[in-house]
Amino acid sequence: MKEKVILGIDPGTNIMGYGILRVVDGKAEMVTMGIIDLRKFEDAYLKLGHIFERVTGIIEAYLPDELAIEAPFFGKNVQSMLKLGRAQGVAIAAAIRRSVPIHEYAPMKIKMALTGNGSASKEQVAGMLQRLLHIPTEEMGRFMDATDALAAAYCHFLQMGRPDTDAPHYRGWKDFVNKNQDKVWKARKS
Repeated sequence: MKEKVILGIDPGTNIMGYGILRVVDGKAEMVTMGIIDLRKFEDAYLKLGHIFERVTGIIEAYLPDELAIEAPFFGKNVQSMLKLGRAQGVAIAAAIRRSVPIHEYAPMKIKMALTGNGSASKEQVAGMLQRLLHIPTEEMGRFMDATDALAAAYCHFLQMGRPDTDAPHYRGWKDFVNKNQDKVWKARKS
């Protein structure tokens, strides 16, 4: 099977996360993850320029086949949403310029795909990624933006079709119970 490289991006106006997954024979592995630190730029337009340059550089370095990007969430602060939308748009423009297909996922969908809980915390998402991809603790980093980006890439990997993983697959609670009789508590009849 052909190798596929997925770039995940968690848009941000102060810190933007990115993560690279390599998929070979239906198995995903982390290549790298990191952040684009925008805090040193006071001018919003210089931030956007830096996002474009860095995302273009990441694309040129890792040659992703696809981009998975987190969609901006709808908050109460309209100015924040506009800024976040611009950051996302610039990252998308960098991918378009390099002919990388783009897939957008809502934060809730990403959390649901990884943890089964659409309102999972960033820490829960990071912990699940660490287990699924066997990432050593020292490689986890201190910014959750990088793991959020990797989560977007992993969500896309899951959307590509049922992957082969070491974890068992269940079609629901009934299937889980049938396959795990040793874990089921049975009430005693009196």
